[in-house]
Amino acid sequence: MVLALSKNHTTYETKTQAIAKELLAATQEKRSFLAQLQDQMRWDDKLLDWTMSNPGLRVQLFRFIDCLPALRSQPEIARHLQEYLTTEEVELPDALKKLLSFTGTDSPAGKIAATTVATAVKTLAQKYISGENIKQSIKTIERLRKDKMAFTMDLLGEAVITESEAQLYLNRYLELMDELTTVAQKWSKVPEIDEADGQPLPKVQVSVKLTAFYSQFDPVDPQGSTVMVSDRIHTLLRYAKKVGAAVHFDMEQYEYKDITLSILKKLLLEEEYRDRTDIGVTLQAYLRDSYQDLQDLIEWAKQRGNPITVRLVKGAYWDQETIKSQQHHWPQPVFNDKAATDANFERMTELLMENHQYLYAAIGSHNVRSQAHAMAIAETLNIPRRRFEMQVLYGMGDKLAKALVQRGYRVRMYCPYGDLLPGMAYLIRRLLENTANSSFLRQSQEDRPIEQLLAAPKVSEAQAKAEYHAKQAFPNAADTDYANIQLRQKAEQALKTVRQQLGKTYSPLINGEYVNTLETVDSVNPSHYSEVIGKIGMISIEQAENAIRAAKAAFPAWRQTPVRVRAGVLRKAAEIMEQRRHELVAWMVLEAGKTLRQADPEVSEAIDFCRYYADEMERLAAGYNYDIPGETNRYHYQPRGISVVISPWNFPLAIPVGMTVASLVAGNCTLLKPAAVTSVIAAKITEILVEAGIPAGVFQFVPGKGSTVGTYMVKHPQVHTIIFTGSQEVGSQIYGSAAILEPGQKHLKRVIAEMGGKNAVIVDESADLDQAVAGVVASAFGYSGQKCSACSRAIVLEPVYDAFVHRLVEATRSLNIGPGEVPSTQVGPVIDANAQARIREYIEQGKREATLALEMPSPENGYFVGPVIFTDVKPDAVIAQEEIFGPVLAVMRAKDFSEALDMANGTNYALTGGLYSRTPSHIDRAKAEFEVGNLYINRGITGAIVSRQPFGGFKLSGVGSKAGGPDYLLQFLEARSITENIQRQGFAPIEGVE
Repeated sequence: MVLALSKNHTTYETKTQAIAKELLAATQEKRSFLAQLQDQMRWDDKLLDWTMSNPGLRVQLFRFIDCLPALRSQPEIARHLQEYLTTEEVELPDALKKLLSFTGTDSPAGKIAATTVATAVKTLAQKYISGENIKQSIKTIERLRKDKMAFTMDLLGEAVITESEAQLYLNRYLELMDELTTVAQKWSKVPEIDEADGQPLPKVQVSVKLTAFYSQFDPVDPQGSTVMVSDRIHTLLRYAKKVGAAVHFDMEQYEYKDITLSILKKLLLEEEYRDRTDIGVTLQAYLRDSYQDLQDLIEWAKQRGNPITVRLVKGAYWDQETIKSQQHHWPQPVFNDKAATDANFERMTELLMENHQYLYAAIGSHNVRSQAHAMAIAETLNIPRRRFEMQVLYGMGDKLAKALVQRGYRVRMYCPYGDLLPGMAYLIRRLLENTANSSFLRQSQEDRPIEQLLAAPKVSEAQAKAEYHAKQAFPNAADTDYANIQLRQKAEQALKTVRQQLGKTYSPLINGEYVNTLETVDSVNPSHYSEVIGKIGMISIEQAENAIRAAKAAFPAWRQTPVRVRAGVLRKAAEIMEQRRHELVAWMVLEAGKTLRQADPEVSEAIDFCRYYADEMERLAAGYNYDIPGETNRYHYQPRGISVVISPWNFPLAIPVGMTVASLVAGNCTLLKPAAVTSVIAAKITEILVEAGIPAGVFQFVPGKGSTVGTYMVKHPQVHTIIFTGSQEVGSQIYGSAAILEPGQKHLKRVIAEMGGKNAVIVDESADLDQAVAGVVASAFGYSGQKCSACSRAIVLEPVYDAFVHRLVEATRSLNIGPGEVPSTQVGPVIDANAQARIREYIEQGKREATLALEMPSPENGYFVGPVIFTDVKPDAVIAQEEIFGPVLAVMRAKDFSEALDMANGTNYALTGGLYSRTPSHIDRAKAEFEVGNLYINRGITGAIVSRQPFGGFKLSGVGSKAGGPDYLLQFLEARSITENIQRQGFAPIEGVE
């Protein structure tokens, strides 16, 4: 082992081996694992066993189990069974093949299959869930107490996405503690678990999740989250003390770890709680920084003066953490190698138990070696019994728990309880653990040598540091992980620095020189419209003409510039953007009203555009050779000429950068006319391109009025390409104007236009409503609905309509509205007074057409419009047909999936769309029939990523290829084919012949 170990490690190892062998003998079945696999096995046992031997079946069966609670009838269950389990990748066992061979989902055979499998899954769930209600769970607890086992009770539930749910979560725990402690008064004393070293121990313990106490819990808002969560924790801990219950705080996803520890450390130092020793917190050994967290917790506990319990576990979200880090290009927070996790668990066990006077230990594992290791330390150091205990999950470590009890140790069973529906995610995690190849439970049931099974985990330093890396054609820039306190501090400092630069004047750049203008306009902060971000010099018609002449003069040299040099400018610009990331984010927060989480990915996208288009142009520059004997045929590209980019305000960095650098790297001279309200950010783009080495005249910054300067440039005979993002009305005008051949014009202009959408998300009866509600809320109200990809229609099938609407309204009501720079804000301002007035007109229209389900109040002193939800909206309603570009959501009811698709396709737009479904046939139909350029399934519909999700639509959503895709640059190029006869007097070289 490369990592440092305790000085007693050798002694521990000798005892560990001896104890582990005894425990293993006590936990092993009397008959072999293979002998258990007989026909008389119950269906739940069969399903579990089949998943171990068939990876394809494992994935599909777990997907079916995840979906099962949402299915409301036997025919539905039967249909989903066939859809999930009869795909090509699934090799069915004979018994299951026979069960699924029915025809007709409502046939007797179909009903038998549905009943059989549904009952088996429910039986499977009951193995891991202590009860579906408190009555059942109390019976389970009393049975455990007879076996001399303590418990901790965890309430299964839906994801907390509304404040009413957060309050309900607290209330249910208060009721749970009240019921359990009342019943506990009748329990006879069990010395092994109710006292230790002469001290009484609480008979009742509950386990809670910090994120469930506040629906907007977010590390980007540590102060607000701390205030909101602490208020409810105070209530919980005070009541727990009153009734005599212990409280343990579970650990969840990695992003919440630091803020969870910070909140608990602060709260438990308060005088009211400082002497409490009936409180605990969990640490996860699969996290790379967990050992340091434990060291920090020990130092904190020394300062506190009284121990709390640390439950040490290995961790239950490995797949999720790995996938998330890969998608965001972040360092992997979990160990990639199972042995590294096991080794870290043992190091942490030693550190924890060797500091037992400061922290109590609760060793949570089903690995016989891990528990034996802890016991070896306890026996070696004679650790008092009060200061440590063993823990296992209900249904997974029963035999191990009994063996530990027989050796005289205090054992606590982690007992989740609740309805099957919200418990399904927990069940899936348990099944994944049970059936994983690396699972100790599975390995112990196989014919592995005892020495191999119980060997100390060995891992090299390289293995410990190794991360999983998926192969990706294009490496995207990594967004900022605001769970990292250092990065949050950089963001805060950038905001302060940028605020000191407000009010400056930004001049146009024409032919390499910043020029004065007769007219300026103020760019203001939409969160505080009295605050001027900067003054923008607006060019005149004459200056526009000068810019086009400069572009024409610069074009011959730029088109001859080698592609690698042009690409080098883009890559240099990307480097500068990465260096200035936090500053650029701050400018967007202040000038566009974005929150940190909305602005930061835009910097990543701008960087990606630079790097991706540089790569793509180098690919295209190679051209194509189609030679035959005696003749060469070459196909290559050349730039078109002069481009005018007319960019929007809603993505003030990413979209203008993408359109501009695509034109530039293709060899065109390019003029950028940004939206006036976000021209300061465009000026920053200009600074970056100049610093990156763009030649004079090749790129020019030409802010000006659209009605005069914009129209002039669109109609100019020397302009070859117009790239526009904005409204359908303006885009259509540009398209029409560009089609007119002006005097002296020797080419037809090309228009690339993205003109918005009326985007729909379909939610069917099998959808995960936790995901669907959160996804629709984020897609509809992120950046106040001011994204062309935003969800403006939610089309919900009849069976789940009422439940979805209820949670949607409450989740939206729970959002925080405020200035973009305030960390707690989820919904900021709209861009200006005109947008605010237009959106309010649509809201009034909606009140005449549909039912107003929610209208949130708006703050003063900014261009705010609170989120609005209309329900029972008709497909032909104005608010269901016209793009509103604000936080207004129309919820529509569909009787079946076919009608939902018809509604989704029933507008003039075809930009983005989404589907929340766990029905394979619905997913397949959406892929084939949902008329959108970007379709997102079981996720939000905003936030397209360069290369991964090229962006753009059709119908009246726009014309041109998808941005960030492999054919986007072709729009800025003309293709040429050159054929040369290389024969001379009948002679020509023939390749391969001497």
